[in-house]
Amino acid sequence: MTIYKAPLDDLRFALYDVLHAEATLTQLQGGEGHTRDLLDAVLEEAGRLSEALLAPFNASGDEEGCKYDKATQTVTTPKGFKEAFKAFAEGGWTGLTQAEHFGGQGLPNTVGTATTEIFQAGNLSWSLYPLLSEGACHAMELHGTKEQQDTYLKPIVEGRWTGTMCLTEPQAGSDLGLLKTRAEPGDNGSYKITGTKIFISAGEHDLAENIIHLVLARLPDAPAGSRGISMFIVPKFKLNADGSPGTRNTVVASNIEHKMGLRGSATCVMNFDAAEGYLIGQPHKGLAAMFTMMNAARLGVGVQGLALSERALQNSSNYARERLQGRALSGPQFPDKPADNLLVQPDVRRMLLTQRAIVEGSRTLLLYTSLQTDVEARGVDEVTRKNAGELVAFLIPIAKGLVTELAQESTKEALQVYGGHGYIVESGVEQFVRDARIITLYEGTTGIQAADLLGRKILQLQGAGFKLFLQEIQAFCQKHAQDAAMASLIAPLARNAKEWADLTLAVAARVQGNPEELGAAASDYLYYSGYATLAYMWARSVAAANASSQSEAFKQSKRDTAAFYFARMLPRCLMHKAAIEAGVGTLPAVA
Repeated sequence: MTIYKAPLDDLRFALYDVLHAEATLTQLQGGEGHTRDLLDAVLEEAGRLSEALLAPFNASGDEEGCKYDKATQTVTTPKGFKEAFKAFAEGGWTGLTQAEHFGGQGLPNTVGTATTEIFQAGNLSWSLYPLLSEGACHAMELHGTKEQQDTYLKPIVEGRWTGTMCLTEPQAGSDLGLLKTRAEPGDNGSYKITGTKIFISAGEHDLAENIIHLVLARLPDAPAGSRGISMFIVPKFKLNADGSPGTRNTVVASNIEHKMGLRGSATCVMNFDAAEGYLIGQPHKGLAAMFTMMNAARLGVGVQGLALSERALQNSSNYARERLQGRALSGPQFPDKPADNLLVQPDVRRMLLTQRAIVEGSRTLLLYTSLQTDVEARGVDEVTRKNAGELVAFLIPIAKGLVTELAQESTKEALQVYGGHGYIVESGVEQFVRDARIITLYEGTTGIQAADLLGRKILQLQGAGFKLFLQEIQAFCQKHAQDAAMASLIAPLARNAKEWADLTLAVAARVQGNPEELGAAASDYLYYSGYATLAYMWARSVAAANASSQSEAFKQSKRDTAAFYFARMLPRCLMHKAAIEAGVGTLPAVA
């Protein structure tokens, strides 16, 4: 059995001391009431809910998994899932960040990110059900008609219904231009949707009375490729005149996938057989609506990486404190005991500090990015909103790509601390490793995030967000240039920022000469950018700690972890820089 306690102190530190979230949020349009008192109350209640309701059946849900009934084509979720979802909905959590006129509470995305971490760390498989609904709501809010919002969005916000994203097809994974699902005009403005979608999270379950699928499909006159994609609302149950669920629509789950991890989350094969659907947004403009969901989902998947890393760290730290084995190299540290604990071993401390550096750095990055989404949505002037949007666009592939990759390292190190006991199911740690594996794959693989970062955000958009972010780092370095307490961090951070800028220009020039250089450099450029970004987050954390009223032990923990990051993790940039400079010539054809 693994432990979990919501890391409220560190969440508060990142939000208020490092990012000054209260000051930012209360100055946004409609943000007057988003004070620290309110935000703290929400975080504390989320912590109680996750610790008491979600975390206890994380392991049992993994063991039991979802059950598919072939005769009825229905899915039963593990014990505890349905009751937890009911309590979650009754508590108003399904509409936490949704607009008040849709029945939500209208709280900032930043708070949603913090509470999502708490819920996902408690039980990631369960948390995917409400997470998919958030993406569907966001798409309908931005692209749906008022009638569609009233009919489909509001019941999801209330927690009576849930939503999905139906994108992937057997022959069309990341290349949506290859999708074949058809949408033929039907009666009264409806369409008949026919096709097969795979890997659909929460496509079928027993948690809610209706499921609203957002489906990508092609109209009869659609142009070829991704420009010919439209988006449709397809309910599991058609609606009666009063809006209540009526007869079953011709969309069913024909199977659920048997997976390495996230076994409590139903991943479905969905068959649409002339299912009744309704166009959302403009014809052939479904890709734009899809990216509305995708960008929010990518940030959410980054949070999944943080959540798994946090829970893994809590358990490996606890195990290292309690496990007595061997003696310190310099002699017994606990001579009254039969052996020292694992913390006396430098290599164990290396693994724990690696996890801590990943967790706390990632948390600051994800909250920073989420805060920018709030500024983008509700900033007081157009320039502020535009700059925040460019920062978000630049940071999303880093927040998703790097944080999920580092979750592989963090959960692996946690298991390594346990040694052979970590490999045994009883410990619970191996579940974190299995659950973490998918997050580098869905909502766009790491390679796709890398291509998006370098190909689109740097080259196509001429590095608009990157320039703003680099200016922010440079301003921070100038502000603390004479701060003796920050000297060991500011000098290497400034050097790294300059190297990052120079490397970016060099990569852009190389790609101009040979487009294949983009693919050769993209992944290493993502890693380089990610490690540089976390260095800035750690420097900001130390500056905030030094100026805070936190305890001396808390402050020293931040300083120690930052020093570890700069000494042992930031140098990874050198490896990725060398790989980038090696070029496409070192990637010969493979037979």
